[in-house]
Amino acid sequence: MYSTKKNVLQTVALLKAHGIDHIVISPGSRNAPLAQTFSQDPFFRCFSIVDERSAGFFAIGLINKLQRPVAICCTSGTALLNYGPAVAESFYQELPLVVISADRSPAWIGQMDGQTLPQPGVFGSMVRKSVQLPEIHSDEDLWHCNRLINECLIECTGRGAGPVHINIPVSEPLFDFSEEALPQVRRIQSVFGNRLSDLSDFSSRWDASEKRIILLGQMPRNEALTEQLDILAGRLDCVVLCEHLSNAVSPHFIGNFDSLTEVFSETEAEELAPDLLITLGGHVVSKKIKKFFRNHPPVNHWHLSTSGKCVDSFQCLTDLIETDPTCFFSEMKTTDEKGKRFVHNWMKAASSIHAPDQNFPFSDIGVVGAFLQMLPEKSSLFVGNSSSVRNIQLYPMPADTEVFCNRGTNGIEGSISTAGGYAAIHKGLTFLLVGDLSFFYDLNGLLNKYISGNLRILLINNGGGGIFNLLPGLDKSEALESFIAARHHISAEGWVKATGFKYLKAENRTDLVHALAEFTAPDSAHAMVLEVFTDTETNKAAFTSYYHQLKKQ
Repeated sequence: MYSTKKNVLQTVALLKAHGIDHIVISPGSRNAPLAQTFSQDPFFRCFSIVDERSAGFFAIGLINKLQRPVAICCTSGTALLNYGPAVAESFYQELPLVVISADRSPAWIGQMDGQTLPQPGVFGSMVRKSVQLPEIHSDEDLWHCNRLINECLIECTGRGAGPVHINIPVSEPLFDFSEEALPQVRRIQSVFGNRLSDLSDFSSRWDASEKRIILLGQMPRNEALTEQLDILAGRLDCVVLCEHLSNAVSPHFIGNFDSLTEVFSETEAEELAPDLLITLGGHVVSKKIKKFFRNHPPVNHWHLSTSGKCVDSFQCLTDLIETDPTCFFSEMKTTDEKGKRFVHNWMKAASSIHAPDQNFPFSDIGVVGAFLQMLPEKSSLFVGNSSSVRNIQLYPMPADTEVFCNRGTNGIEGSISTAGGYAAIHKGLTFLLVGDLSFFYDLNGLLNKYISGNLRILLINNGGGGIFNLLPGLDKSEALESFIAARHHISAEGWVKATGFKYLKAENRTDLVHALAEFTAPDSAHAMVLEVFTDTETNKAAFTSYYHQLKKQ
């Protein structure tokens, strides 16, 4: 019989799934749930060593013989510190030592409770990875716990080897051993570049899948990769989904999936959900596509990464593959027609979603559409976070435009400065599309002696954080206007003129058409700011109307 503690069960079951079967256990009460669970499963060979310092080196001896990971397990408090010398030795020998420590609930650290000290991260730079597991009370806790353990065990042997630390808080009662079996757990398989000499297994699994989707995140332009994906999508082998930030353009790719997934019926969602999802690149902006894959998880989710970093955005990752994606996709072969109907259905659904037309109300969305229509050839476009980066996705992007955004942490700071740094060494036109709060937050970016005449900033001033007026439920908050959306009546005109930029403004559609003509003119030598004033209520009504019309189609 096993412990009922779910984080303990996940840990033991995942060590078993990863093939780690030698466990060195030092005695204690806080780690009794771990000792009970390890010792009662015949898969594990358990050793009892009282002194933790000795236990650590005993495990190193096992690793030297086995040439694979070995785990050591101790109770809370100073017991963990005694592993220090062995952890350091395994770090510099690059030996896969898995340190598992039981711990008190974090609430009791520093409260004069017995055997308590800050255990998370106690080995500092001497381990390749250290994680603090949650106590599991929800499905999200369960996913989080599973992912953290997988990440640690992958890091233990990936791209070399070394020690890792899994700290497990266990609250009382400790001694309920009534669980009859270990749970079925998700093991994330990892394949690193130096082991990826044979892609036949992935190619076979690709061919066995009927419904394949490749989702691209933010990345620089990669012509070779785009060409390879275009071949796959062009012969209807798979669906390729990409936002403008992926800088991959093809008539065979689908970019309006955010709007598309908004209008899926449940039947359509089930029909269009993949059984194989392959992701690569950085951040994906669309919250709707994240929800779609989380609610309809594929049987297989492969994440391709050149760094080997484990990213599980959709909570269904099965394989982490460190590889060059262009070479990887060149090896994916399809031998029959079974997936073509799936691709056709996606393309048909995507073609039914149209961008807002020219008669769309003068609003944030309409301004973005008018601007994108007039972008000069071979422009570079930076976009601010929040509404700006989402609204561009409603429209097609000129194929030769490179798109950038500070999407790593999605903050509002630094938009002007980042675009300014790019423009300072770029020969062509550099545009920045940004909202008012992001613009005012980075006003110092205008005070830059390296600003050149090729920088053009389109500032959409809707008097605050406009996106907050679109989020369901926030309209009921008394704090919305003053403290969340930060409503204001400020114009950028004075600051812009003071810094030497040419200032243009538009308050209606006619103004906008005239201003955009000058703003996008490639032969102008002036850095410019075009400030466009829109109305919050009109913006909200236009947004709601657009999605309402989509759902009626």
